[in-house]
Amino acid sequence: MPPAELDLWQHLKLRSLCGLKFRRQYGIGPFVVDFFCAELSLAIELDGDSHFGREVEDYDRRRQDFIERKGINFLRFLNSQVFENIGGVLETIRHKAKELKGES
Repeated sequence: MPPAELDLWQHLKLRSLCGLKFRRQYGIGPFVVDFFCAELSLAIELDGDSHFGREVEDYDRRRQDFIERKGINFLRFLNSQVFENIGGVLETIRHKAKELKGES
C-alpha cells in the first residue's frame, strides 16, 4: 500500500470515521478504487505523481465516469493533501458522508 493510502487507511479502518465501514482496494466492474463505503456508495481515490499526464488523466476520467454511472459517489484527493492536511481530507469525507446520509 502506498504511504498516502496507508496514512488515510489508519483513519478509515475499523469504522473509525463516522462509524462507516470502508474497504480498501475494492473492485467496481473492471476497476479498483482505493477505498469504498458500500453504505454510502462512496469511492475514494488518492492520486500520486503517476496520475499526472494526459493519458493517465484521460484514463482516470473514463474510469471515474464509469463508476459514477453505476450510482457511486466519488471523492478524489492528491497524496500531498493526505500528507499535508489529513484533517482537511477527513473533514471533506465527513461532510460528504453527512450529505449522502441526508444530514445537514
